[in-house]
Amino acid sequence: QVQLVESGGGLVQAGGSLRLSCAASGRTFSSYAMGWFRQAPGKEREFVARILWSDGTTYYADSVRGRFTISRDNAKNTVYLQMNSLKVEDTAAYICAATRSGGYSKYEYDYWGQGTQVTVSS
Repeated sequence: QVQLVESGGGLVQAGGSLRLSCAASGRTFSSYAMGWFRQAPGKEREFVARILWSDGTTYYADSVRGRFTISRDNAKNTVYLQMNSLKVEDTAAYICAATRSGGYSKYEYDYWGQGTQVTVSS
């Protein structure tokens, strides 16, 4: 079993920055990659970014590419999401997830955190 705990969410003005953290514990060796998803009220959960534990290879959704950066600290079993140039439409609950396959679909992920709220004001 893998436990994921996110932190770092909050209220920020448009154009500002925020860094989210996801601390993983438990059977982390079973996870091939970590991903960030987000979900706004009334909308489906959508993919944001993914990173491989092994070599740090990243992949981003078009909506955040160039603004967000996913990274990891293997020694700390922690994944980060640096969010810059935030827009109002980035407002959502951001959720950390672990996958054994390293895919981009929410259906490929096996473990999920509780989420941390990010609210971007105009």
